[in-house]
Amino acid sequence: MSGQSNKGTAVVTGASSGIGAVYADRLAGQGYDLVLVARRADRLEELAEKLRYAHGRKVSVISADLADDNDLRRIEQAISVDDSVTLLVNNAGLGGAQVVATADADVAERMIKVNVVALTRLTRAVLPGLIARNRGAIVNIASVLAFDTSFGGIYSGTKAYVVNFTEALQREVAGTEVKAQVVLPGATRTDFWEVAGSDIDSLPKEIIMTADDLVDAALVGLARGEAVTAPALADAAKLDTFLGARQAFYGSLHADKPAARYAA
Repeated sequence: MSGQSNKGTAVVTGASSGIGAVYADRLAGQGYDLVLVARRADRLEELAEKLRYAHGRKVSVISADLADDNDLRRIEQAISVDDSVTLLVNNAGLGGAQVVATADADVAERMIKVNVVALTRLTRAVLPGLIARNRGAIVNIASVLAFDTSFGGIYSGTKAYVVNFTEALQREVAGTEVKAQVVLPGATRTDFWEVAGSDIDSLPKEIIMTADDLVDAALVGLARGEAVTAPALADAAKLDTFLGARQAFYGSLHADKPAARYAA
């Protein structure tokens, strides 16, 4: 058995490879039991067996497609009644550089269902229990492209939602022992790129991070209580400057009359 004390159960979506699989390994090593969610049942079972052997933790798997309403509700039901859940990692996501005019509408809808709808519903499924037990955390994996639309407005828009949703969630759990963290990966070497139809090797190698490094940094940020974790950001003051400027901008958007520059 692992020498770590049991920290409850961590639910990890998109767990069969990449960032999700690394989260699963690290969390099992920290003393969590696991519920792993992904579409590929064979890869989930293979990973689960490996983690049981390596860490001596209980590992359950749920093969499901988060874009499928029935599958999503099945997962919601399972995790909402599990009082052992102390951590949810909303990692599952779909990408692609589609522009609206030529995007396949069904592909776009599927991306929104996984990146936005599933993340929201799964968060809603576990949050009441976490608050009632006054323990635990929700980790939402967004993207640096939440702040840049060059990869296409559909994907960028879903990740901007994740950032704003998590920020509001942080306000909601303020004063409790429940944490909410949003993680901002940049280019990370996983099969996400191939699935999205992009070639990560077309990018400069000095901006490509490994999934192991990304997750290790994100877990350090979670342990420190960071609300926003940007593993590639060297100067943390830049985040404070950005958030402060955004708040000041918001404050300037309210008035009882239109600005003089709109006078007829």
